[in-house]
Amino acid sequence: MPRSEPYERLGARRLRLPDLIAQSVGFMGPAFSAAFMVPLIAGVISASGQGGGVAAPLSVIIAAVGALAVGRVVAAYAAAVPAAGSLYDYVSRGLGARIGTAAGWLYYSGATVLLAGLLLLAGGYLQGTVQADFGVRPLPAWAWTLLLMAAVAAAAYLGARISARTQLALALVSLLVVGAFLVVVIVRRGPVSTLRPFSPAAAGSGWAGIFFGALYGIVLFAGFETAANLAEETPRPRRHVPAAVMTAAGIGAGFFLLATYAEVTGFHDRLSALTAAAGAPLFALGAPARSGGYGGPWTDRLLELVVLLDMIAMAVGCAAAASRGWFAMARDRRVPAALAIVSRRHRTPVAALALVFAFCGAALLVSQLWTGLLAMPPAAHYLALFAWGATFGGFALVVAYLLTCLGALRSFGAAPRRVPVVIAALAGLAITAGAVYASFDEVTKPLIYAPCVALAVLAIGFASTFVLAARPPASARLAGPAP
Repeated sequence: MPRSEPYERLGARRLRLPDLIAQSVGFMGPAFSAAFMVPLIAGVISASGQGGGVAAPLSVIIAAVGALAVGRVVAAYAAAVPAAGSLYDYVSRGLGARIGTAAGWLYYSGATVLLAGLLLLAGGYLQGTVQADFGVRPLPAWAWTLLLMAAVAAAAYLGARISARTQLALALVSLLVVGAFLVVVIVRRGPVSTLRPFSPAAAGSGWAGIFFGALYGIVLFAGFETAANLAEETPRPRRHVPAAVMTAAGIGAGFFLLATYAEVTGFHDRLSALTAAAGAPLFALGAPARSGGYGGPWTDRLLELVVLLDMIAMAVGCAAAASRGWFAMARDRRVPAALAIVSRRHRTPVAALALVFAFCGAALLVSQLWTGLLAMPPAAHYLALFAWGATFGGFALVVAYLLTCLGALRSFGAAPRRVPVVIAALAGLAITAGAVYASFDEVTKPLIYAPCVALAVLAIGFASTFVLAARPPASARLAGPAP
């Protein structure tokens, strides 16, 4: 490959700070997490059976510290490396091209698998909700998934501005509606509410359980850094990307703390009640008062709608991040060069998008033809596939965070203003390492396979560096000297 060959470039620099924030917040899916993830933090449905219990809000606070610490490291890198490669570029700068390439393979495989699982879940969720609420079944789950896949692919193909604005609208509506309802739950719970959820004594196994819940809690924030993948499409990347990353982490911290506290206190600080509603505690709280909830006949339907909107925003965010990551690696020839092809009209990474959605299509086909794959009775098959994909994706992103923090100690260890970044890197290392441990500790089949496969992808990515003829990274042309 001639060194003089020009590097492929993405679209015009038209994205503004709100667009970047929408990308990161949309990927996190706060409303979706509020609907389904709190029992995981509390430990009532975790694979290991451990968690923060009634003190789950304390677990979220610790996880938020970890996310903000990683965010500080990402922000420092983003100010120096305004390129689409994001964590792939950052780890390469800190730990070398071979480990950076391995991290990129894992990171963007995680986003791709997470997208596939999310689309399967959204299709099943939509089919089940329509049938339960209206007594009709106009389409099977696979058809809903196919329609959603086409819509998300179209938004991603039309450009980052379209996809970001789509995320902004969907995520904003979801945040406002779910956030308002959570406040209503706290208010209607009344003055009998206490600060017990913030007491370590409320955790069944004390601080050990709280910290274990925090290890799961860090997964809530997965994707908050993905604004960095749009760095080449904003006019002021060194300023806007760090601001977007830290703003998204802050929004996530506040919202997840509100959601966890509202759901714990909404069930009267009783872990048994949260356990009974573990499938979807947000919807249980939205039920009428006669059913033990705080809503009315249409409250649940509204919540179901905005959670679906949030899932679509997550899918758009996953598609944008994954496609730009594969594009950046292909541009550097760390994966086949064909994936760096950009559409002439919209300047979007069309080949990388084709790869991402081909995988999603294959996942949909496999889910229909191999219904025993990764089965987790009594859960529906699409739900089991999502659980596996989310476990794989969450683990992949957390490992990438860990490597980013580790590399930051080398990248910024001698920088003039190194102290805040080094402290953040050490804090991020501690919490992400714990999350990696939690991914293996007492986790049963088939979820235990997810981190194992992820480590295999990491190894394949590292091995690829001995096969593919790479070229100097494009980020070096967009950035100044290494920090």
